[in-house]
Amino acid sequence: MGPILFDWDGTLADSLESFYAANAVILGELGIPFDRDRYRRVYTPDWRRFYRRLGVPEDRLESTNARWAAAFRPATRPMPGAREALLALAAAGHELGLVTATSHRIVDSQIERFGMADLLEVRVCGDDLPVYKPDPAPLRLALERLGVADRPGEAIYVGDAPDDMRMARATGTRAIGIRSLLGDGPALLEAGAEVVHDSVASWTAAFLGRPIAA
Repeated sequence: MGPILFDWDGTLADSLESFYAANAVILGELGIPFDRDRYRRVYTPDWRRFYRRLGVPEDRLESTNARWAAAFRPATRPMPGAREALLALAAAGHELGLVTATSHRIVDSQIERFGMADLLEVRVCGDDLPVYKPDPAPLRLALERLGVADRPGEAIYVGDAPDDMRMARATGTRAIGIRSLLGDGPALLEAGAEVVHDSVASWTAAFLGRPIAA
């Protein structure tokens, strides 16, 4: 059974509204137009590229990110059925892992609170490497830790943003798209998703060929 790796925010954690709200506050302070459509169009996990695309001046990138960190309120719940899906995949013999652009400081405590710590022991977070998705390095590091760096085609990556799909394709893993605020079906497919689902739970049920216990 090949390993399956996941994005965190918008895929396993119901957190995108928290990200959007914090950005709306700080970009409003800068007088930069920002709404959900623009968020989707310019989003990339690399926060410097993201703010550059929005028009934040180069000399204000660091202070804008610091202001975002102060305004951000982390997710308080997992996506519906996400933990049950992970349990089902683990029971079927798949090793599971996480590759996210969010820092360990935020993610690790959420994983503990959501009861997923034993299911997602391999974690590559945004503060582990100096590069972000769609650069393939974070996913390659996770595959190395899982012992399949030389066999990326055996692995699956599941995420909700087009850059998740691009990273997976650049690494040589299968790419599964999950619809969210950051990526609709056409955008995920264009970026390389082989299929797109509404949730990790629905994809897992289709992948395993059976319903997922609630």
